[in-house]
Amino acid sequence: MTRRLVRTGVQLAVIASIALLLVVILDNKFRVLPASIHGHLPSHYAGYVVTDVTVVTCSSLSLFSSCKVDPKAWSRIEKDLYLRSGWTSSAYVQFQRKKEEELLASDKVVIDLRIGRLTPQSSNDPHGEKIDWEQRPGGIWLKRTAKRHASDSQKAITSIDVLFGADAVDPRVGWEVKDTPLLLDSRTEELEARISIRRGDPPKTKKPIPRINENGKFKIMQLADLHLSTGLGVCRDPVPVEPVPGQKCEADPRTLEFVERLLDEEQPDFVVLSGDQVNGETSKDAQSALFKSVKLLVDRKIPYAAIFGNHDDEGNLSREQLMTILEDLPYSLSTAGPEDVDGVGNYIVEVLGRGTTAHSALTLYLLDSHSYSPDERQFRGYDWIKPSQIRWFKNTAQSLKAKHHEYSHMHMNMAFIHIPLPEYRDSTNYYRGNWSEAPTAPGFNSGFKDALEEEGILFVSCGHDHVNDYCMLNKDRDQKPSLWMCYGGGAGFGGYGGYGGYVRRVRFYDFDMNPGRAVTYKRLEYGEVEARIDEMMIIDGGTVKGPDENH
Repeated sequence: MTRRLVRTGVQLAVIASIALLLVVILDNKFRVLPASIHGHLPSHYAGYVVTDVTVVTCSSLSLFSSCKVDPKAWSRIEKDLYLRSGWTSSAYVQFQRKKEEELLASDKVVIDLRIGRLTPQSSNDPHGEKIDWEQRPGGIWLKRTAKRHASDSQKAITSIDVLFGADAVDPRVGWEVKDTPLLLDSRTEELEARISIRRGDPPKTKKPIPRINENGKFKIMQLADLHLSTGLGVCRDPVPVEPVPGQKCEADPRTLEFVERLLDEEQPDFVVLSGDQVNGETSKDAQSALFKSVKLLVDRKIPYAAIFGNHDDEGNLSREQLMTILEDLPYSLSTAGPEDVDGVGNYIVEVLGRGTTAHSALTLYLLDSHSYSPDERQFRGYDWIKPSQIRWFKNTAQSLKAKHHEYSHMHMNMAFIHIPLPEYRDSTNYYRGNWSEAPTAPGFNSGFKDALEEEGILFVSCGHDHVNDYCMLNKDRDQKPSLWMCYGGGAGFGGYGGYGGYVRRVRFYDFDMNPGRAVTYKRLEYGEVEARIDEMMIIDGGTVKGPDENH
């Protein structure tokens, strides 16, 4: 008996080990995220259809009012429709679902969902069956059918989510935000709590492969400090206060309208979101804010990569949870990075050469610069790049050198972070652009600038300080140009923008691989909107070039 128990225990241990190994293998980032990360996110399973949707409310003052859910019967979207502002009341969207192959003849499948005060107009389905609308709390109306046809598979609602704000969008494939907020009460209407639905089981989108264009050109747009909120947001220090006389400034719509204009005019090949996409203090649902930051890119099929700033995880989601969302979004090349490296979001993006070559022409290093100092007594202010990150960066750069040397043209390296390096403070260096506030670099210097130079990085670009937008040239011991250190310049109206009439802006890096050249410039939201501000060549012949060499 004892031997049998031991043998059974060993077998269970082996099975558990195999299961864990499978989890690691299935996670192509080789980063196993704890189960708690997914607790605040909706679960979407292939092969399921939604059979019912409802809203439940509960009160902490009543012993008979509970929002507990029976997991065998219902799934709940773990978002309080009052965004935890109801003090004593909470409300949640719940839905039932079932595997398609397990549907019984008596089961009904939701094929449409609408929100409104009045009963939607009834109509026959494509098979001639008349289906009446069924009412649920919150102004929800469901159209359910017991009959299943092969042609119905893409009409069936397969998952439900909740987003917030009059400007809520959903960039995920197959998802649609219902354009009317839930009508539970005045609070859900004020918060614009919205249901987003997915129909069918959309195919997994392939990760894009950025590549130099046939003419040898490639343009990167850096979006720094968008500071998007749950809802429309509040403008801080807008210049001008009213872009059109009588038109009230709403932070997120104005920010996104600015970004959209530049996307269409500049047509970048790649976008780097360099942190503080989410305005933490006004983002009680960070998912809604994050979705807005990428929807314009997804609509235009532009690949992008994101790192985090000090505000992104001050809302309701951690860095791990935000990256879990980003990794699954269309056209996103964002990844969590190695688990044994400090931070979330240390990774590279390789831009392949023109044509069909498998060789990289540009390598972008993206690193998590963390948030606030872990040692405020000795080093006040902000955090710094850690030794494990520097080791990862150097090891990665050195491991790629042989492969990059095989490329028949010039290969270039660059880096993006959120918080500036201490060397951004050196006013003895040449710089061009606005230096309008004291750089809020960390008090501790971990030596990352030296590592960048040692590994041949041509420029590093950050965000964080909204009204600094300069590029500063660092020189080596022989006084030769060795590294450009740039700011993106704050783009979002939800973040501060004071200090003397600062106009929001966006930085671009325009590469021409034929001569191995890169030009950088900025575009403004107001004023000289068509002009390229502080345009200068920072790389020529694949090497760093100083101002004296710009002609």
